[in-house]
Amino acid sequence: MSTYKILIVEDSPTMRQLIVFALKRIRGLTIVEANDGVDGLKKLSADRFDLILTDINMPIMDGLKLVSLVRNDPNYKAVPIVIITTEGASEDRERALALGANDYITKPIQTTQILDVAKRLLNITI
Repeated sequence: MSTYKILIVEDSPTMRQLIVFALKRIRGLTIVEANDGVDGLKKLSADRFDLILTDINMPIMDGLKLVSLVRNDPNYKAVPIVIITTEGASEDRERALALGANDYITKPIQTTQILDVAKRLLNITI
């Protein structure tokens, strides 16, 4: 059975918990949490990840800056990134996708939405 590592970058502990809870339904996942973009980058430099889920609005470094830095790193160019945010405006979505995000989910999130996106981006067919 293959295992996947997922990085969740979100400054709200409650939101992180919700995302972790949703993803735990997929067997074989290792989930690592970061509380802002800088923390996320540190964790990315120390380990390999198969999927990144990030918020946009965070202190120190926001999710869009994180997406652009990750996309400029040859080691992470191909790693799927999902934005999970309260920013529902179409220009925010377009900007995130233009920077290299693979998907964009607006809060409030549904567990099934997170699961569907994660399975699709990781090619999990279960």
